[in-house]
Amino acid sequence: MSWKKTFQCRECGYEAELYEGRGLFRQEITAVSCPDCKTIQHLVVGGIISDVAPSFRSEVGRLCLRCGSENIKIWDKKTCPRCGGKMADTGKKEFWT
Repeated sequence: MSWKKTFQCRECGYEAELYEGRGLFRQEITAVSCPDCKTIQHLVVGGIISDVAPSFRSEVGRLCLRCGSENIKIWDKKTCPRCGGKMADTGKKEFWT
């Protein structure tokens, strides 16, 4: 079973989604924070796609999907990428496949 949660910054109102669980093809969605464009992006990792595209096996060497930055890091689920404030789970949860 898989779901997505919505997080919101208490300081500036920035919202981001966090995917948990595995998708239909056994992939995971990893949330990464980009300090250059100040967003949270989602990278597909693992699953069937990694069998044919080894670069999808981990987050190593991946780029921000919005600006192409190499400076991405796995999001800590706490820090707002825009203002540095505290992100909190809004309680909104949706199931996905």
